[in-house]
Amino acid sequence: MSPGIDPADAAAVAAQLGRAPRAVRDVAHRCPCGMPSVVQTAPRLEDGTPFPTLYYLTCSRLSSRIGTLEAEGRMKEMQARLAEDPELAAAYQRAHEAYLAERDAIESLGTDVSAGGMPDRVKCLHVHVAHALAAGPDVNPFGDEALAEIGDWWAAGPCATPRTPSPPGAG
Repeated sequence: MSPGIDPADAAAVAAQLGRAPRAVRDVAHRCPCGMPSVVQTAPRLEDGTPFPTLYYLTCSRLSSRIGTLEAEGRMKEMQARLAEDPELAAAYQRAHEAYLAERDAIESLGTDVSAGGMPDRVKCLHVHVAHALAAGPDVNPFGDEALAEIGDWWAAGPCATPRTPSPPGAG
């Protein structure tokens, strides 16, 4: 965990993931309910291992809905469109370049590998949705598309409630 991340956010992210997150730098997006939905991670893990995934989706409800889209074959459909639509391919290339520029501004890994299969494949919608939420609309076309299809995932309220540690000597 980054020393700059608020302890309440760190607890919320851990509750969402069901584990302690790795190499978190900051909350990159919040659901309208106020909970973190995406974190920005460091380009390297604490032990120095390269970690090219700059944005990591934490909202368990949103993650589940994205998993459903993946199971329904949405990535295969997107991949096919990527091969047929030069404008979409150009937008996806720009998303890849934006992702690399953001990560390299923190620390260059000396590679042009970004995440989610960019710029040639559609490999992980979770990455694309996290990027779309963190960067805003019109940056990652497949992230925007998946978000539009899912709709208001937050409408039912927060996806997790962080546990408050018991005081010393309790229970």
